[in-house]
Amino acid sequence: MKEISWEQFEDVELRVGTITDVEDFPEAKIPAYKITVDFGKEIGLKKSSARITDLYAKDELVGKQIIGVVNFPPKQIGPFVSKFLCAGFYRKDGSVVLAVPDTRVPNGSKLG
Repeated sequence: MKEISWEQFEDVELRVGTITDVEDFPEAKIPAYKITVDFGKEIGLKKSSARITDLYAKDELVGKQIIGVVNFPPKQIGPFVSKFLCAGFYRKDGSVVLAVPDTRVPNGSKLG
């Protein structure tokens, strides 16, 4: 594991947002959804590709708060541009468990 400084960690913008829309992403090489997340007034709406189809149905994701890294540069994923990284944990079977707050907090709140 690579050690980072406190200053480097402070540069990572881990923010809470609420999923407002979920779409299928049939062009993805690995099954994924296109998700839209509201990160509050300062950041606004951002879209990302999320490999969470194994454990989450589209209808259960809308309204769910998640944690995302919002200060990465955009990443082209096939025909789609991902604007943030949806945080999650890989299980041994390859499925992803979302990183979520256990209590609702205002959209845009920074983890720190």
